[in-house]
Amino acid sequence: MFSKLGKGVVAHPWWVIGAWIIVAAAVIATAPKLTTSNDESDFLPKHYESIKAMQLQESKYADTSTLGGIVVFDRKDGKALTTADQAKVKQLIGGLATDAKKPVQSVVAGQPAPNHVVQTAMVNFVRGTDTYGDEDARDVIKGMRTNLSNQVKGSDLRVAMTGPTPQAIDGEESDKKSEQLIAFATFGLIILLLLLIFRSPVLALLPIVLIMLVSQVATGLIAYANKAFDLNADSSISVILIIVMFGIGTDYILFLMFRYRERLRMGEDKRTAMVSSVGRVGEAIASAAGAVIAAFMALTLSSLGIFRAIGPSLAIAVAVMLVAGLTLVPAVVSLMGSKVFWPSKAWKKEPKHTTSARIGRSLGRRPAAYALVTGGVLVVLSVFAFGFKPSFDFGSSSLPKDVESTVALDTIKKGLPAGATDPSTVLVTSDKGALDQGELTSYADRLGKVDGVGQVSPPEISKDGSTATYQVVLKDDPMSEKAIDVVGGPLRDAAHQSPPGTTAYVGGTTSVFVDLDDAMVRDYKVVFPVAALIIMAILALLLRSLVAPLYLMASVGLGFGATLGATVLLIQNSSESGGLIFMLPVYMYLFVVALGTDYNILMVARLREEAREGLPPREAAAKAFQHAGPTVAAAGLILAGSFASLMLSGNELMVSMGFAISFGIGIAAFVMAMFFTPAVTALLGHAAWWPGHGDRKDKTAPPPPERDLELVGAQR
Repeated sequence: MFSKLGKGVVAHPWWVIGAWIIVAAAVIATAPKLTTSNDESDFLPKHYESIKAMQLQESKYADTSTLGGIVVFDRKDGKALTTADQAKVKQLIGGLATDAKKPVQSVVAGQPAPNHVVQTAMVNFVRGTDTYGDEDARDVIKGMRTNLSNQVKGSDLRVAMTGPTPQAIDGEESDKKSEQLIAFATFGLIILLLLLIFRSPVLALLPIVLIMLVSQVATGLIAYANKAFDLNADSSISVILIIVMFGIGTDYILFLMFRYRERLRMGEDKRTAMVSSVGRVGEAIASAAGAVIAAFMALTLSSLGIFRAIGPSLAIAVAVMLVAGLTLVPAVVSLMGSKVFWPSKAWKKEPKHTTSARIGRSLGRRPAAYALVTGGVLVVLSVFAFGFKPSFDFGSSSLPKDVESTVALDTIKKGLPAGATDPSTVLVTSDKGALDQGELTSYADRLGKVDGVGQVSPPEISKDGSTATYQVVLKDDPMSEKAIDVVGGPLRDAAHQSPPGTTAYVGGTTSVFVDLDDAMVRDYKVVFPVAALIIMAILALLLRSLVAPLYLMASVGLGFGATLGATVLLIQNSSESGGLIFMLPVYMYLFVVALGTDYNILMVARLREEAREGLPPREAAAKAFQHAGPTVAAAGLILAGSFASLMLSGNELMVSMGFAISFGIGIAAFVMAMFFTPAVTALLGHAAWWPGHGDRKDKTAPPPPERDLELVGAQR
C-alpha cells in the first residue's frame, strides 16, 4: 500500500505540491477565526449542579447584572488609606459610573477593608454579556484601565483591575507574547538540531517551511470543525498547536529522512530511494500517527467541553501532518534528491564504529540488565505520582504573576477575606410559589454555621418571589483545596437541606471546580482505558501480535507514571498553590502514551525488519538500536525540546505542562523506546510476535541493490 503511494507521489511530484498549495490557499482564505475560552463553566455539561445554579440564576434574575471586573485601590506605600485617599477613590468611582458605556450596567463602590488597606468597586455588565469574549466589554475595561491609571498619576494611590474581563484581556495579550516566544524558540531549536544532525542548512530549513504551510491548513480545518460542532477549546490551544505541528511534523520528517539517507547509501537513485523509504517507514509513521489520533479522539468521550474540543483539534493537526509527511514531503525531497543534504558529504557513508552500534551490541548481549535498570528507574519515579494534588485555579495559573489582573487579586487579599474575591452562591427555588420569609432566615443561619463559611448575605428574592439567592463568603481562597472541600462537602450538604417544597443549588466558581473534579475522576475511568485499548489494537494490527502490544502499553504506562511522579517531585512541591493544574494528567497521558507509542512503534518495526532478514532476536535488537536508535534520539530531542519551550511562557499552567510533557517524551524516547522495549523484545524472542510470527524471515523481500554490497554487508 505505502509503496504504491510512494510510487504515485514520486511519479507526479509537481501535481502533489500544486494540490497542497491550492488547498492551503482555499482553506486560509475561507476559514473562520479559531475561538477559545477561559471560562471554566463553558467546559462542564449542563447536568452538573454549578451549571444548574447558573441557569436558574439567569432565568430568575433576568435584570440582574453580571460581574465584569473589579477595580482595586490601595496605597503605593502599602499603608492604610487616608480620609483624603478614600475621598479620591469615591471621586474616581463616581467618574467611572458617569462615563460608563454599554455593556456596563452599574459601577458599585465597596466599603474599605476592615484594615483600610484596600477598597474595591464592582463593574457590572448587563446580564447575558459574554464577559470573556464580548469586544465592547473588552474595550470598556481597557478604557477604564487607561483613564484610572492617568488619574492616579502623581498621587499616593495605586489602582488595578481584575475579574473576568480584565483576566481575559491579560490572558489574550499573554498568550500572544507566549505564542511568539514559543514559536521562535521552537523554530530555533529545530533548525539548530537539524543542522547538527545533517549538517545541511537546506534540510534544517525545509521542515520549517513545509510545516508552516501545513499548519495553516490544519488551523483552518480546526476552525471549521469548531464552528460546525460548536466546540470551544481553551486559550492554550494555539500554543499547543504550534508545538504539536512543528514537533510531531519534524519527527515524521526525521523518520522519513533517516531512512531516505540509508537507502541512498545503499546505492538507490533519488526516486527509487524515496519510494523505498515511504514503503518501509510509511506503515510505521501511519501507525504512529494513528495511535496519536486515536488517543486524541478518545477525548470526545470526556464530560468536559475543554477536552472534547481540544481532542479533535489536535487529531486534525496530526492527521494533516500525516498526509503531508507521506505526500508533500516525499514529493519535495524526491525532486531535490541528494541536494537536500547540501553542502554536507557525510550522508554518503555510514560511520563504521558509531556509538549506537556499540550500545546496540551491548544491549544485545545483556538485555536483562538493560530491562531491569530502565524498568527500575520508571518504577521508582512512578511511586511519587501518588502524591499528585489537583489545582483548579485555571484563571490565575494560566496568567503570569506580574500582569495587572493577577497583581490586583493579590492586593485584594491584603485587606479582605480570601473568599470575598469570588463569593459562592446558594439558590433556593420553590416548587409551589412564593417562599416563606421565616424559613429563609433560619436557612441562612444554618448556612452561616457551616465550618469554612465566613459570611452569608441576606437573601435576594426574585421578582416572582419563588427564588432566593444567598452570597456565601468563604474563609479560604475560593480556588484553594480547602474551599473546594467546603463547597463540595458541608456547604452543599447544608444547602440541600432546604425548606420543604424547595430545591437548592450551590453555584459560583468554587462550585464549578467541585464539579470539574468529579468530571475529571469520571474521565480518568473512561478516556484512559479507551485510548489504551485503541492504541493496543493499532499495535496488534501493525505487529500482527497479541503479546507485543501488552508489554509496549505496559512500558508507556510506566512512562506516564514516571512522568507524573517526576512532575510532582520537582514542580508540584515548588508550586505556590501546592498542586498541579487539574487537567495536566490528561495532557500527559495523551502526549506521553501516544508519542511514547510512536517511538516504540518505530523501534519495534525496525526490530521486526531486522528479524525478517534472518537475524536472531538479540542480534535483531542490536541492529534495530544501531539504525533506529539515532532516529528515535533525534526525534525525541526535538519534540521534548519543543514542549520544553512552553516553560518560557511565564505562567504556572504552561510551565508545569512544558516540564511534564518534555520530561515524558524524554522518558519515552531515551528510556522506553531505545532501551526498555528492545531489551524486553530480545528477552521474549519469538514469543513476542505470537501468534503472527512477524519476525519470520521474509523470503519474498527483494534483494538489496547490487551497488555498494560491501556497505550493505557491513550494515547487516
